This record gives sequence, C-alpha cells and structure tokens, in this order.
Amino acid sequence: MLMNATHLKGLVIRATDGDIGSVDQFYFDDEIWAIRYLVVETGGWLGGRRVLISPFSVVSTDLPDKRLDVDLTRKQVELSPDINTHLPVSRQQEAAYLGYYGYPYYWGGPYLWGPAFYPAGPARSNASAEARADRTRRKSTDSHLRSSDAVTGYDIEATDGEIGHVNGFVVDDEAWAIRYIEVATRNWWPGKKVLVSPAWIERVSWEDSRVDVGLSREAIQNAPGYVESTPITREYENRLYFHYGRPPYWLPEAERTPSHTLSGV
Repeated sequence: MLMNATHLKGLVIRATDGDIGSVDQFYFDDEIWAIRYLVVETGGWLGGRRVLISPFSVVSTDLPDKRLDVDLTRKQVELSPDINTHLPVSRQQEAAYLGYYGYPYYWGGPYLWGPAFYPAGPARSNASAEARADRTRRKSTDSHLRSSDAVTGYDIEATDGEIGHVNGFVVDDEAWAIRYIEVATRNWWPGKKVLVSPAWIERVSWEDSRVDVGLSREAIQNAPGYVESTPITREYENRLYFHYGRPPYWLPEAERTPSHTLSGV
C-alpha cells in the first residue's frame, strides 16, 4: 500500500510485550531511496533515548489505529546498540545494529533489501550475474542515510528552472521504498502538489539542499495533481507514468523501456 509519510509520524510502535514509543522521522538510503530505519521517541521509558527500528522487524501497519507492530521485545530494544541519532549514522554502527538483531546487511545482495525484495521476504538466489555485479559496484563502505526531516524543504529544480520544494514522501509500506517525492509548487503555481519518482532525479546537491529532476516545468505543470487525502490508485500511477513517458517501477526490469515521445522527455 502507498501512503504519505506524514502518516508514519506519531505511529505508536508496539512490541510483543508493550509499547516502545512513537515514530518521529525516518532515515532513508540516498542511493536506493528505501527507508532503512524509523527513528522512535521512547519518552520516559528509556530516559528520552531515541532508538532505531528497522523495517525487518515490522509485522503490520495499522494506520486507523495509528499503530505499527514489530516482532521485538522491549528488552531487545532496551539493550540494542545506542546510536546517537543527532549525528550521522556510520556503516560500522549499522553493521553492529543489524548484527545485534540478526538481520542481513541490506547492502549485501542484489535486491532492495540485500538478499530479498522485501524486508520480510524470503532470500532470493536467482539473481542474474549482471544484477549482482551492478549491486556490488554500487556498494559502499560508507553509510548513505539521510534524515527525512532534513531533506524536507529541499528545492526542486526542473531542466528549465525551479518548481518548488520537497514537501514530503510517498512510501510503499510493503517494500519500504520511497516511491514518490511530494513536491509543493510554491509561488510558481500556488496550491498544486505533484509527485516525482526518485528514478527521475538526475542529481541531488546535499550541500546546496537541491534536487535536480530530468523533467521540464511545463511537463510538471501539466502532470496529474496530487491530493494527500485521496488514495493513490494504480490507475492514477498509470496516468502519471504515461504523462511523463517513463516506465513504471512495477514492470520487470527487462520491460522498462522508456518512451521518448511523451511530454515528460
């Protein structure tokens, strides 16, 4: 299911033996655009300590009840590696964290979650040699985690000028992938919000807090609008991808042949 990431904030994290705290923000991988950790405020339970919760532990998400169930105990969380979320999280700290819980390294395989497509999915062993080699080339000894709060507000630059700013994210809560960046068009086109796929990003300047997308202002202006209160359907997604002439993310890799005749190119 696709949901606006604003619905994650405030979700109560429930362990098998009681509540842990509530979601404050999340860290995402700036290479793959997947949510790697939820940052959870534990309140007075752990003396104000913030802890990381991996999607590997998520059992279910209940948005109406604002609850997220995890397959962890409170004691496990209490004894987990203490990571200062006010500082960048290193790959060494990630390795210690994942090792403590017995989770696989997400950077250790050809898929979004290392050996699997989904954090709760079975390991895959049929990856092509080409896919494995490509993932290996992209692996880094450095962590590539970014805070959702820090990136919100970044300027969005089209091929021919600024279009607005990052207003939020749309998340797939099965793969825990960021499927879209929510763009508020600001003074250029007041009131309209649009969605842009991370796959259409050409460059991110972390120093300048700017995201460059390979789309024209006109294409974005004429794109289907986004209303947060309206569920994102596959029909809406099809219209969005058709408008931009880009291959949908749900197609097999071999079938993702972009068209060069539509408005977004």
